[in-house]
Amino acid sequence: MKLITWNTQWCCGIDGRVDPARIVAEAKRLADFDVLCLQEVADHFPHPRLAGSAGEDQFAVLAALLPGYTPIPGVAVDHPGDDGRRRRFGNMILSRLPVRQVFRHLLPFPVDPGVDGMPRIAVEATVVAPFGELRVITTHLEWYSQKQRSAQVQALRAIYADGHAHARRGSVTDESGGPFTTFRRPAATLICGDFNLEPEDPDHGRMLAPFDDGTAPLSDCWTLTHPGVAHPSTFCIHSKMVPGGPEMHCDFIFVSEELKARVRTLQVDQETQASDHQPLVLELG
Repeated sequence: MKLITWNTQWCCGIDGRVDPARIVAEAKRLADFDVLCLQEVADHFPHPRLAGSAGEDQFAVLAALLPGYTPIPGVAVDHPGDDGRRRRFGNMILSRLPVRQVFRHLLPFPVDPGVDGMPRIAVEATVVAPFGELRVITTHLEWYSQKQRSAQVQALRAIYADGHAHARRGSVTDESGGPFTTFRRPAATLICGDFNLEPEDPDHGRMLAPFDDGTAPLSDCWTLTHPGVAHPSTFCIHSKMVPGGPEMHCDFIFVSEELKARVRTLQVDQETQASDHQPLVLELG
């Protein structure tokens, strides 16, 4: 199974051109992917609200560009536009593997007076890989507010632990096909996306911390595949936040204990300039 995670910056490249088709083409160049996890997907935010955008519904455009993949949009920002059409912003999973249960988890958005921020979401899909089912969760945490970002890390841990508890102790109680139908939850879990924090940040350590209820801790896939090697830059390589600013290392993939032995390779493509972030390519086997 091959998975790509990528913050697409509303499909806006370093050249300022917004082009969802370029995002899909670059992803296909990198891997024959089974699952594509995207952050910063936009709908109806025309320039200047998002630079270079024509206001296209990127959730729909990306889905059309990948026939044969199940599109799973996750909207975090939802508010009215000037013409009454809703403006939406969030994340997306596209899977050519069979998709079972889907969850959309709104993350905490605690008040942080005077600090910019936006609602955030974690999109979860159970996919059926050749080796079995696993939960794929993609997210994009807060950039400006450390308070909100830390609360979101805690929430991600709770989301992971909740599903893991269902896998360990849950039972099928309804098979009617109605809304109460029970789907078994797999313990195997992958969490990926733009966390807007550095590897040395305490919140990165928090993602890896043990659980009090016996839930197996998560592992960072880069550390598993490149022990002793520093995380590569995934942001601010080709475009800086401020002139001369540092490169950043804020995109990660975490896996549960059940997937550790299946992690084959993880690579970061630092060449593409189709977004201000770089894509991560993971292979599980």
